[in-house]
Amino acid sequence: MAQTEEFGEELADFVRRVAELKASRAVPSGDLGTLLDAALFELDHAAKRLWPGFERISLDGPVAAASSDRDEQRLLRAVFQRFPLPVVLVDGETVVRRMNVAATGLTGVRGGYATGRPLSGFLTPSDGIAFRSQAAAVARGEGDRSLTVRLQPRPEQPLRATLTALRPGTEPRTVLLVVLQPVGAGDPRTDDHGSFGSRRVRSPDLAEATRHAELLELSDVMTAALLTAPPGEPAEVLRRAADVLHGTFADWVITDEGGTRPRRTTVLGPRGGPVADVLAQDPADCPLVMETVRCGAPVLQVRPHPEDGFGRDASGAPVLVRTQVTSLLCVALTADTGGPPQGVLSLFRTGARLAFSMAEARAVDVMSRHIALAMRRPG
Repeated sequence: MAQTEEFGEELADFVRRVAELKASRAVPSGDLGTLLDAALFELDHAAKRLWPGFERISLDGPVAAASSDRDEQRLLRAVFQRFPLPVVLVDGETVVRRMNVAATGLTGVRGGYATGRPLSGFLTPSDGIAFRSQAAAVARGEGDRSLTVRLQPRPEQPLRATLTALRPGTEPRTVLLVVLQPVGAGDPRTDDHGSFGSRRVRSPDLAEATRHAELLELSDVMTAALLTAPPGEPAEVLRRAADVLHGTFADWVITDEGGTRPRRTTVLGPRGGPVADVLAQDPADCPLVMETVRCGAPVLQVRPHPEDGFGRDASGAPVLVRTQVTSLLCVALTADTGGPPQGVLSLFRTGARLAFSMAEARAVDVMSRHIALAMRRPG
């Protein structure tokens, strides 16, 4: 197996070097001799080393070895998914690679939605910062770590997160295995012994059902607004989407059109708020906006920190302080067809209003893709 991996790495390096040679065909004619020598060297390398290596692997029975590896991977995948404790596989930046069934039950987030998003984003802001710091230390090889964290939907229930470093053969870099366990008793998802079993049947939650109905109604109004928007006018699409979200869903709605160099197009805020100052702000000076453009993943923060995360106004005051933001949500407007974002949608809630929930963030993430598709409609 080790011999096969070594040959695969060597072959991959050879393919990369050949690609570089192909990309160098446009060099001046005086340098072609050097490139020809390099090409002949690579051909000699393939004949004297790669081909004998391939013959050795062929004699060792690679088909049987590959079949055995696949069976073992399926077994390990089944064990990971059915492990009774919540387990999450993340990279050094806490981006989720895999999440088992128990972890989805604990966090309330589906594995497909969590994959590609930072696990620290599901934690309370202060815990997310500490979690990222400890994860970076484990990824650097400084040993296993353990800390107490809290999920945003249930900050009253602390969890013990244990991190350990792994280096699977299929992964190019060190990954982290995160095990989540409740601190103390009383978690409604655990049985009498504190272990995670199947969920108990609960009575319907009227408040949860009401919030779900409100999100469905909001999605319906947004769909109608996008379908009736004139094609070929992305600014008008953004304006209509902002009108739908302002007031009933968010106190502030800010839209920035464009990807690499976004420009602010719409700012809707409460009466008497510094709307003009926020509208005059350059989105390139807003770290949260540019991070959303770069990563493409939604950013959800409760009690945002640092205070200048959304930049400063012309007077130098942090925008989040002047607007008295208690929770925010930044979402990239990216269509499923790929390509750079069409823009960024930023939502603020202020005062005593409830913070954005994970369910609301998920609903806005879905609507953002629909907005991006409407913006791309040709006129």
